[in-house]
Amino acid sequence: MVDILLIQPPIADFYLTAKRTIPYGLASIAAAAEQKGFSVGLLDGMATGKSRVITPPEAMDDLAAFYGRADRSPFGLFHHFRHYGYSLEYIARQVKASGAFLVGIASLFTAYSDMALAVARTAKASLPGCTVVLGGHHPTSLPAAVMGEPAVDLVLRGEGEVGLPALATALKSGRDLAGVPGIVYRNPDGSLHVGEPAQCRDPDQLPVPAFGLIRRKFYQRYGRDSIVVTAGRGCPLACSYCATGAGSWMGFRKRSVAAVLREIRAASAGRQVGFIDFEDENLTMDRQWFLELMAGIRDIFGDSSPELRAMNGLFPPTLSEAVVRAMKTTGFKALNLSLGSADPGQLKRFNRPDVRGAFDRALDHARRQGLSAVGYIIVGAPDQDPLSSVNDLLFLSRRQVLAGVSVFYPAPGSADYERCRVLDLLPSSFEGMRATALPIDQRTTRTDSVTLLRLGRILNFMKHLAAAGVPVPRPAPVDNHLDPHQDRQHVGLKLLAAFLWDGGIRGLDPDGTVYDHRISAHLCRRFLEGLAGG
Repeated sequence: MVDILLIQPPIADFYLTAKRTIPYGLASIAAAAEQKGFSVGLLDGMATGKSRVITPPEAMDDLAAFYGRADRSPFGLFHHFRHYGYSLEYIARQVKASGAFLVGIASLFTAYSDMALAVARTAKASLPGCTVVLGGHHPTSLPAAVMGEPAVDLVLRGEGEVGLPALATALKSGRDLAGVPGIVYRNPDGSLHVGEPAQCRDPDQLPVPAFGLIRRKFYQRYGRDSIVVTAGRGCPLACSYCATGAGSWMGFRKRSVAAVLREIRAASAGRQVGFIDFEDENLTMDRQWFLELMAGIRDIFGDSSPELRAMNGLFPPTLSEAVVRAMKTTGFKALNLSLGSADPGQLKRFNRPDVRGAFDRALDHARRQGLSAVGYIIVGAPDQDPLSSVNDLLFLSRRQVLAGVSVFYPAPGSADYERCRVLDLLPSSFEGMRATALPIDQRTTRTDSVTLLRLGRILNFMKHLAAAGVPVPRPAPVDNHLDPHQDRQHVGLKLLAAFLWDGGIRGLDPDGTVYDHRISAHLCRRFLEGLAGG
């Protein structure tokens, strides 16, 4: 039995990256509530390897045209839509057993908000006397949509470490909820009281997250723990597609090196740590701060440093030779570089600086240090020319870097979300507001977007061949059937030869049938012309 139960809901999508779902935010909120004297439980609906194939939402039926056939080639994308995590029935039993007076449900991404609401209904049905509150980016940005669900009693906007302990205290004491930071509730006349997002002014004052509540064994890699760290809040840039940048309510607040190291020490005490991911948008923005952080991590782990990653991307202009050298020495094996685009016009629309020169310098530093790199581009944004995205791929093709192709999706609270709303480009349902749903169908069509994804796979396969010393095949047609027992590289060589022959992108059924993917032929032609032109 606990006072407060915090829940990370399961999700439904075409794929899942488990190491990105560690419930770090809920553990931080739990620690803040425990500091105020409340007992807290954490129900991680994702902490299981179970998944099952389910039918996609009706609003996503048209994706069958892109993902409907299985593809065991290196150019395959997605196929089965799955429920990842525990069932709602299991969650219902755990909620009832908790006896909590307050159930807090994380709803981070708008595309997954339907599952958060389903968990809310489950919680209310299994424990009718509890108060159900939702928090996270989605309720912060779209509180009225969330409060449209009768099972949701309240919403907390902004940072839960501030709002949730205050809410629990108010509920226990019977005080007016209007004073709770970030609170949203229904007035007697049916209107909503919507508070401003709560913000922790000094993140250094937050307690260390309650790591003991996380099912850490589930998130282990090769028998060693994985850790997620956020070294700051927000971002100093103001990119049009981002909802947490300089122009947002979140602003930018960097934690001290000492506070971050204190958290890492607590998370690793008595544990074998193999992986640390910094979830910050721009970890290296302050070079001296970052160098001190790297030195501190080396002091903690000595010669047995875990692998470090910054999976949300690094801003190339911040990556000096000294910074990259320190990254290598401390445990980084790869750089995730945020390019956005190499097209000046698109960069202006994204409100991003042109980092091409810095990108090349970062790659040179990475090469000298023996680090691999991935360069991330965005495709399918409003008014984005798909041919410029092909040119972005060709830009990456001429460099020692893998291509990370990110399909644009409208993030509520961002400038581009508002732009999509004004232009009537938003998907008809929240489920469609995810990259895998190819949400925007405008200057870059959905067929263009999926073609660019596949061209990115083809480019990376060619880079894989080069790294392995395997020559790119000569252009050649392919038979209608291939031996389905051949390995993926052999299949890829056959299908790559066919792509070089006629520009068609093909897949391979499990029975060996070769079939054509739906593509934009003019983008493939431009890509082949660019490859041929060097």
